[in-house]
Amino acid sequence: MSTVQLAYEQLKAYEGRSTSAACEGKDLVNEPMIRHWCEAVGDTNPAYQGPDAIAPPTMLQAWTMGGLSGHTDRSGAYDELSGLLDSAGYTSIVATDCEQEYLRPLRPGDRITFDAVIESVSERKTTKLGTGYFITTRMDIRADGEPAGTHRFRVLKYAPAVRRAEAAGRTPETAEAAGRAPEAAGRAPETAEAAVRIPETAERPQASQQPQIPQQSQAPERPRARRPRPVINRDNAGFWEGVSGHRLLIQRCTGCRMLRFPWLPGCNTCGSAEWETVEASGAGTVFSYVVMHHPPFPAFTVSGHVANTPRPQANAPRPHAGAPGPDPDAPGTDPDAPGPEPDAPTPYAVGLIELAEGVRIVSNVIGVPYDKVRIGMPVRLEFLRVDAELELPVFRAAEGGEA
Repeated sequence: MSTVQLAYEQLKAYEGRSTSAACEGKDLVNEPMIRHWCEAVGDTNPAYQGPDAIAPPTMLQAWTMGGLSGHTDRSGAYDELSGLLDSAGYTSIVATDCEQEYLRPLRPGDRITFDAVIESVSERKTTKLGTGYFITTRMDIRADGEPAGTHRFRVLKYAPAVRRAEAAGRTPETAEAAGRAPEAAGRAPETAEAAVRIPETAERPQASQQPQIPQQSQAPERPRARRPRPVINRDNAGFWEGVSGHRLLIQRCTGCRMLRFPWLPGCNTCGSAEWETVEASGAGTVFSYVVMHHPPFPAFTVSGHVANTPRPQANAPRPHAGAPGPDPDAPGTDPDAPGPEPDAPTPYAVGLIELAEGVRIVSNVIGVPYDKVRIGMPVRLEFLRVDAELELPVFRAAEGGEA
């Protein structure tokens, strides 16, 4: 389905329109829901138990949900905006992120009310999924009439991008026509190679005079896939600063001395907000693992340069990530060299690594074939530079391989 260019002013007119007003949560804040939530996520914080219990702050949205029957007091503004985008060809939707702000603790017995508005509609954006618009809604939540928090939720309404194999060698006009022609003519769709066309020119040679183009040169050049960028915020910036210095840092609560990973703003054992860091020794074992076969993610099948992990001495220059030499698993010594073709991806192992310090981290297991990774296998920390901007901690299987 082709898309229609919408006037941005037409979409921007929806900003500030209410999607719900003076809505009421279907249940009071209550202990059973708090208990179910904590059991589901494995949160044993004592603050969520006993006579003075509070609700986990991340449950903020849960108290506003309408369940299968929904809420009957919602306005039609959001549905109207969604329908407008649907009619223009932006028929797909994906949730992208949410933000929450907590203003006061919620306690059993609190009655929840809330209002929601369409806070913003972006200009048209092009993403890997396709072209479309980001819509952000903001919900202001109250407990017994007092401001309790804000919940922002963002989605992308988009028209899916034409798949690479379908679009290879075609103009935008022929790409859409080619999707319909095979069915109309009762024949099989063209392959990507057969779809390559020679541009029309005033002096186009006759068929017998046309030069023979090697099959390989007909395929359009693919940009090298990049790993997704980590989201760095004030809660985890210290971890990524450690990675940039080839140090894997673990948080330690200064109250109860418990180690925790991944990084959190507060201790999930005693609730203290005070913490310090401990540098991991780098030793660990594979606690669990999965092997990724499909769907293919080319960015994750391309290795880069691996750096060893000696702790840098004071005042010593930081070693270059590629100084110890290329990773034997890498396809080449050039970090920008193309890796395996996306059409023939290499399976890879993702492990839950239990560090010697007792906490666990999810990362790649390298140094052995993916089908040789085993639970209990000893591994050692290394740092992998996957491109010029990104370096990640990975774990290499120790010599001998088997657990």
